[in-house]
Order: sequence, then structure tokens, then C-alpha cells
Amino acid sequence: MFLFGALASALAPFRASAQEALDPAGMTFRDFALNDNGASFSRGDPMIAGGPNQVSSRVLGIDAANGSARVQFASIHVDISLPLGWQATEDWERGVAYSSDKRFRLIIWRVDFAFEGAKDAEHYAAMKSGSIQARRPTVQARARKLGDGTFLIVYENVPKVQGDSETRTVFDLLIQKPGNPKEGILITLGVPASQAERGLRLLALLKQNMQITW
Repeated sequence: MFLFGALASALAPFRASAQEALDPAGMTFRDFALNDNGASFSRGDPMIAGGPNQVSSRVLGIDAANGSARVQFASIHVDISLPLGWQATEDWERGVAYSSDKRFRLIIWRVDFAFEGAKDAEHYAAMKSGSIQARRPTVQARARKLGDGTFLIVYENVPKVQGDSETRTVFDLLIQKPGNPKEGILITLGVPASQAERGLRLLALLKQNMQITW
């Protein structure tokens, strides 16, 4: 099935007993990596916009055999494995990473659901889906609660921006802080629409290889 059979109807109620889980389906970081032994993470990119406090993220280690680098986003207290050949930066509120051709783009945020006007991750997911669809009626948003309690939103037909050759598919994965429904982590991965299935597999790898210090 493609994207969990297109997931559920747009803004359909979350299923409390959902059993689906993100699955890399046998793919590894090598399927997304360039064999540069981590050199890309030491290069800056003046074409990537960022705030005045943007800095390159710390590389904790290179796993050439696995095609990945372990990166620390210190500002949001997240360690994550990324494919070799990518770059990673951060500012005071988020970590950002992207592939060498910038077609795959990742943002990781800390979210205060109460500050955003939501009571918990589920409410925030529904609010964000509805808001984006209201602003951009051509975007299709589908949301699902996964078996591990995380929330996945898939945005299809997202308009391309400068440098893109096609429309985009964007994945949001919301992870609620254990024991505190008011806080969480939001992982946003945007990919070309034609690469949506591979993007979902990469999202599974990223989630499996992420450590959050709450």
C-alpha cells in the first residue's frame, strides 16, 4: 500500500487503537547516502537561509558502513542519525538538515502545545492540518495516530518553491513527551512528490535512530 493506503480521509478522527507503525521496509541510510565519510557536515552553505544564531550542528560520529552520521542538535536536545552527504544546522529553536541536492529537507522542532493553543499532540495535529488546508485548498492533509502513540500527518500536493522541480509531499511526525501532554517534538520531512514512498521509509529510519533528552 502507498502511504498506508493514503492513510485515512482528510481530518478523519484518530483511531485510538491504531496498529500501524512506521517501517523502513528493509531500506537503510545507505539508500539515501553519499559515500563521503561525513565530509559534507563540515561544509557551510551560504545559499541556505537562517537566522543570525544559526550554526553547524555537532557530529558525534560517522558510521560509514551504515551510511550515516550521528548529529547532535544541542539547542533542542536531540541526537539523530542522518544519511552521509547531508548537511545539518540549527538555531535556538530547531534543527535543520537537508540532502546534497536539497530535495529532501528535514526540520525538528520543540513544541509547546499549550502555547500553540492546543491541549495535546492530537489536538495540535488536527489544528495544523485544518489550518494548512484552509490556507491552501489544493493541499490534501491526512492524519493518523500510530500504534506507538505518535501522530503522523501527510500533506500531499504541496506547492513547489524556488529550486524544486515538482510538487512536494510533507510528513509531520508528532511525538508527545512521556507523562506530559503539553510538550512534544515535531519532525517535518519534505520530499518530492515522486519520492513520497522513499520519504516515508526515511522517516521511519530517522525515528528509529533518534534520541530525545526531555
